[in-house]
Amino acid sequence: MSNPLRGALWMLGAVLSFTAMAIAVRELQRHMGSFEIVFLRSLVMLAIVLAMLPRAGMVSVLTRKFSLHLWRNLIHFVGQVLWVYSIGALTLATVFAIEFTMPVWAALLAWIFLKERLTAPRLAMLALGLAGVLVILRPGGGSFHPATLAMVLGSLCYASSFIFTKRLTSTDSALAVLFWMAVIQTPISLVAALPQWAAPVAADVPWILGIGAGSFAAHYCMTRAMKLVDAMVAVPIDFIRLPLIAVVGALAYGEALDPMVFVGAAIIFAGTYYSLSRERT
Repeated sequence: MSNPLRGALWMLGAVLSFTAMAIAVRELQRHMGSFEIVFLRSLVMLAIVLAMLPRAGMVSVLTRKFSLHLWRNLIHFVGQVLWVYSIGALTLATVFAIEFTMPVWAALLAWIFLKERLTAPRLAMLALGLAGVLVILRPGGGSFHPATLAMVLGSLCYASSFIFTKRLTSTDSALAVLFWMAVIQTPISLVAALPQWAAPVAADVPWILGIGAGSFAAHYCMTRAMKLVDAMVAVPIDFIRLPLIAVVGALAYGEALDPMVFVGAAIIFAGTYYSLSRERT
């Protein structure tokens, strides 16, 4: 099997994992709060990583950059909580569409903090990304929901954590990044969840396993895909998430398909793809 085909299959695995996570969150939200859901996700991820340690060895998760891991995970934790909250307040398609702005914010933050060049293609991506967000949010319109701003902030948090990850992966393994994510976020989310704790029931177990395993699988699949194909291949496949989750939302939860969400997402995608294509040449 060729590397492009293998990379495409790994990206499809990431797409399915993200979709499974969103469904699991929506089901758990029937009686759980956002903090508890994030805690259960982190707990399952921690169990998976610990199960991998005997084979990988403790040396694989050792780090000299704990402070970077700490800051990355504090920011990522906020992003996770906002994402979970948005899943319950917005249509699934709207959440995923806004999430596609992450490369836009990442380019801006890389320019500010990593001193990366803000080239003409990246400026075009920023402009089209912001235009796409405005199309989706439609501020001043009757369909505007304040939770859309929460998801924009969540995407900004994800982009910020990506910048930290980019610095960490130069010295730390992917398993170390996932290990410290689980170790740091599990106690933080537990403390935040305790005041409104709702005891899980047997019917919750598949969804709890789904969000934890889905989160681990999404990160793992995307990491494997990026090693086999470049972003020009990965990004279009990742965009499949939007129509897929829109169909899931319509069939499982009776969510209306908003054409403007697709228009806005297409504008964001066009900017990202244009930037990647120009940077490649």
